[in-house]
Amino acid sequence: MERKVFQFGDVVQMKKPHPCGTNEMEIIRMGMDIRIKCTGCQHSVLVPRAKFEKNLKKVLRSAAGSADSN
Repeated sequence: MERKVFQFGDVVQMKKPHPCGTNEMEIIRMGMDIRIKCTGCQHSVLVPRAKFEKNLKKVLRSAAGSADSN
């Protein structure tokens, strides 16, 4: 299985939705743990990297794409 590529600032879709109803999250911190912020209610959650990679469905908007347009 191919490893999913993500980076700081990306908006990603998770397998399960946040309790507010949206399943889009923005990556706001990366390291051994990854902090993601819900795009619906702005709540942030710190998730271990292994659990994040398991629950990541796909990258919706890449931060690199918006930075390259300058």
